[in-house]
Order: sequence, then structure tokens, then C-alpha cells
Amino acid sequence: MAKVGIIGAGFVGATAAYAMMLNGTCSEIVLIDANEARAKAEAADIAHGAPLARGVRAYAGSYADLQGAALVVIAAGSNQKPGESRLNLLARNAAIFASIVPQVVAVAPDAVVLIVSNPVDIMTSVTRALHPTPELVMGSGTILDSARFRQLIGERAGVNARYVHSYTLGEHGDSSVMCWSSALIAGMPVATFMSERQIPWGKKEMDDIATNVRGAALSIIAGKNATYYGIGIAVNSLADAIINDRHAIFTVSGSCAFDDVCLSLPRLIGRRGILDTLMPPLNKEESLALSQSAQILYDAQEGVLKDGKLICL
Repeated sequence: MAKVGIIGAGFVGATAAYAMMLNGTCSEIVLIDANEARAKAEAADIAHGAPLARGVRAYAGSYADLQGAALVVIAAGSNQKPGESRLNLLARNAAIFASIVPQVVAVAPDAVVLIVSNPVDIMTSVTRALHPTPELVMGSGTILDSARFRQLIGERAGVNARYVHSYTLGEHGDSSVMCWSSALIAGMPVATFMSERQIPWGKKEMDDIATNVRGAALSIIAGKNATYYGIGIAVNSLADAIINDRHAIFTVSGSCAFDDVCLSLPRLIGRRGILDTLMPPLNKEESLALSQSAQILYDAQEGVLKDGKLICL
């Protein structure tokens, strides 16, 4: 088994650690946070449940404890302040990552680095610019968006979402792209499946699902101020794929054909991180939407990154 380091012991980092403990995904979890008391409390709470689950060792530590880690999850960062511009927030988070990433590399140069902090695509680009082996870096991207997409299609179809195959591509955000042209249920296009079961299906239903996928996080935040269960489970799934070299396919954020931009495409995931990137067949509308999503990301990070290098520090 393997060691996992989690930097940032807030809701997302702690929930990811909890999911890993419940599933026995790794043998050891070290939580690191600037707030040492929070890291110690979260680690202790998780560790107390370990004897009743898979016996995973969980503890709070420092960067030195990352030595030998197979995976380092970065869930740290600053929240947007009232009236603060997106660029200022990006600059502050880039400065935080400029402190974190070199410390990770110094003690765990061969670890896969998984970025969960938002805006995840841009922070993935920032981390790749800071890491001497950018191939080891990926972002959680649209793995959760894709799960939400499958869940909503499944609900409409009356089918367990595990048997729905569909992807959300591009930005983890408002410009995400629902890949309808390759979405399948029981090997059939979604429209065909719905017709077979005489379930009403058309543009309105598709648009409603896309809107609900993009608005899911805000809807949850409106009710309980944060989202963490879904992404915690998603991080655990990625950790399992990496640690156990599953050669699984997830829509994580990584480099693409667009200069300096990281966005989500279906990618083969294993012990060395992203092993390959796949481009599903897209119709013209989806191809255009993916290009637009990449352009939105490029424009958003323009004041932070230039030619693959940080310019805001």
C-alpha cells in the first residue's frame, strides 16, 4: 500500500481523507495545513474511526512527512474576498502555490500531484509551471461534473447512474461541455434509449440537465455553504486509480492542444498520473464549445501565466 499526503485540511481535504480511510485506498494519510490545530483535529477524528474500518493510519504532519508519498493532493488556497477581482484571487492563490509546490517537490519529487483547489484548471496550469516534472500534475477537473451528468441522465431514464456513460469536458465551470454525441445507456444513444422506454426527450430535457450540472455546486452551496462529499469521493476514486495503477479513465484536467491551458478530457490514469489523453468524437457544436471553453480559460489566466511561466509573483 501507499502513503498519500493532503495539503489543506478544510472540508474538501478532510472529506477526501475520510473517503480514503473508509475505502482502505492507501495505508497512510498525512494531513498538512497552515492551521496546525485544524489538521491535528481532522486527522484525529479520522484516525478514531480507522479501527472500525480499514485500519488506515491518519495523522497531521509537515512537508517532511511527504517523503515516499505516491500521491499528494493539494486542496489548499484562499477564498475570494468581497469585492475582490478574479485576477487578484488568482494571483494570491498562485503565490500560495508558489510556496507549496517547491516544498512538495523537495521531499516527494516522484509523487503524482492532484490539484483540487479552484479554479482547478488554472491552478493546475500554475502547478505545472512550478513543477520540474509537469507530467506528474493533474487537476480533478470535471470528474465530478461528469458524475453529476451521469446521475441526472440516469434519474431521467430511470436507470442506475453507474450504467450511464457520458462525459463533461472543458472547464470545471460555466463553460463546461456536455458531450451528448457519445453519451450512452446500455450501449444505446440516450435519445434511442428514451424512445425505447417512451420517456419524453428532446432539447428542453437536455438543456435542463446541462443547466443543473453547471449549477449543481452553487445550488448545494446555497443550502449548506460548501460542497465536499462529492469531490471527496471523486478524489478517492482518483487516488485508487493512481496508487493501484488501475488504468482507469476519468475526465481530469491536464495539458491540451491550446497554449498554456489545462482543461478536462478523458484521460487514462495510472501510477505515473496521466498516461494518455483521449479525444472522443465530437459534433461541430461540441467542438466549438470546447474551443470556446479553452479560450475562456486562456483569457482568465492571462494575467497569471505567460508562455507556461508565472508572471504574477
